[in-house]
Order: sequence, then C-alpha cells, then structure tokens
Amino acid sequence: MSTYDALSGLELTVDGWSLQGLRADVTSGFERLSTVVHLSGADTEGVGEDVVYSADDQRAFQAAGEAGRLPDLSGTWTLGDFCDHVDALDLFFGAEPEHGDVSRLYRRWTMQSAALDLALRQARRPLHAVLGREPAPLTFVVSLRLGEPATAAPVQSRLRFYPTLRFKLDATSSWTDELIEVLAKTGAVDSVDFKAHYHGTVVDTTPDGALYRRVVAGFPDAWLEDPDVESEETAAALANVHDRITWDAPIHGIADIEALPFPPRMVNLKPSRLGGLRNLCAAYDYCEVHGIGAYGGGQFELGPGRGQAQYLASLFHPDTPNDLAPVQYNEAEVQQGLPASPLAPAPDEVGFRWGAA
Repeated sequence: MSTYDALSGLELTVDGWSLQGLRADVTSGFERLSTVVHLSGADTEGVGEDVVYSADDQRAFQAAGEAGRLPDLSGTWTLGDFCDHVDALDLFFGAEPEHGDVSRLYRRWTMQSAALDLALRQARRPLHAVLGREPAPLTFVVSLRLGEPATAAPVQSRLRFYPTLRFKLDATSSWTDELIEVLAKTGAVDSVDFKAHYHGTVVDTTPDGALYRRVVAGFPDAWLEDPDVESEETAAALANVHDRITWDAPIHGIADIEALPFPPRMVNLKPSRLGGLRNLCAAYDYCEVHGIGAYGGGQFELGPGRGQAQYLASLFHPDTPNDLAPVQYNEAEVQQGLPASPLAPAPDEVGFRWGAA
C-alpha cells in the first residue's frame, strides 16, 4: 500500500474553520507573518500553518477570515476527497499571489495538513500508527545567513552554548577565504546553500563562480544546496562534485526530481513546497524506491507547521541534515537550555502534531 493510500481513506467531518495570525522578526532580516488554520469538526480541531512569504498575502488571507469570506468546507468527507476538493479551490480569492504558484502550493498544504490532523484526531490515532512507522530521534541543523558583510559571529555565538550544533549556511559573495577558513575549522558546517533558484525574494543570490570555488574547496565534506549549474563559471566550479549537490527550491514533486540535470543523491522534501498530501506521499515513496536520500526543511514557521514538518522527518528521514531546528535557534539572541540534536520523538497521542504539549 502506498503512503497516500494509508491516509486517504480516513473519515473526516468538517463543521467550519477559522484563522489565527502570527508574527515574528527572523534572522534573515524580515518580518515573518504566518497564519494558523483551525479546522473544526465533531467537537475537535485540526491545525495547519500557512507559510506564504508575502506579508500582504498573509494579511489578505486573515482579512478574508475576519470578513467571513472563507469558503464553506463543511460536510462529511474522506481525507482524500477533501484534499481533492481543496486542490480545486482558489485560496487567494481571485488575487494573484505575490510570489506566484509556489504560494498556492504552500496554502494548499496548510489546508491539507489541518485536515490530516483533524481526521487523525477524529479517528483517535496518531500519524505514525496509521502509517506503521515509528518516530525516530530527529537530527537537525540550524539554517543561518551570516549578515552583510558576512561574519562568523552567528555561528560562534550558538556554538558557545551548543558546541555540538550543526549548520546549513547561506553563502553570499561577501564570504572571504578567511571567513571560510574560520567556519571550516568549527567542523560544524553540514551544508552550504547557494540559493540560486530563488527569484524576487529577500534571499535571492546572484551566482558567483569565485564564491563557488571557495566553498567547494573550503568545505570538502559539505552538501551543496541549490547551486547554479547552468552558467559556465559556476558549472565549472561544480564539475567534480555533483555527488555533493542537493536540491530544494526546484522540488515541487516527482517530475522535478526526474528533471534535474543529473540524478541526485539527496533532495530536500519540504511538505509545504510539495503542496499537498498526495504529492508529498508520492515523493517519499519515489525516493525510497529509487534510493534517493531526503531531508526536511523549514519555512520560518511560527506555529504548528514546524512541529508537523519535524514529525514527518522523524518518520521518513530522521538521520539526515534536516533543516528543522527548534525555532528558538533562529532568534537574534539565542537562549540557553534549548534541546540539542537529535530531538527526542515527541508526537501527540493522537493527530498530526509534534511537541504540542
């Protein structure tokens, strides 16, 4: 039985839904807004988190909830039928998302993750029991940008409190040889993210062949995420390290994995970017069958979305460099007493939540 088939037949009763706005300032230097969807039915509630990056799109979504303009989802469904119904909805209410179709995928996952949580709670079962998988301790890395001009301070300040911490770092052209040497000496850099496939965001990075050469040489054991492999200079810098290249932003489903310029050893399967339960489950099954490693990634979640992504990672790829550190690691001033990697399994007794207590 496929992973999706194990879930799609769950019964689901929906009476209504509402929205809750969240806000924080995060380390990449922007105001983060997200929206928690509360899907209710049969005297219980399921939750999902909308991680659309546009603040205007988040405010418009929340305004639609306040104005009573949310579509009626009430009824008795199977989880699969509900997900199919959500796939056909315009959850931006006639507006064009600021960042295009990927935002539609994010919001679709919001609704379907809330429905999965609600269906499991109504069934009085946790996700792992339905899938027949045991949650495992979750390895995580902390994802950081290092400022402009870049310094090692964000890494060093965290290592001071947490000496075994591991990192995924966003490379920029201000990374000097001296900085790379300092970072490499920590032995804590698991992956370097070139972010060559982001467009129109605050983290866009112009491909830089000299930077690529410095990173490839300076971190000989690190994964190299989302590089530009088309430009002549950057492609040459990566020619001998294709086995270290991983992919994140281009991955929205199996077709994207198959369309990569060379077969990957590892991909980042972000539940929100896959855009729906059917797509996500299919990608998990595909990678398992084809021997492709996977890790999970966060989206600066402020609410239950981070725990849900951690839960999935603990079931499908617990031992890889999951970019799913507890959100407190991304605060400007990191506090002491945070949990270390690996995270102990923390699923709720029922539903699709992790560490909810």
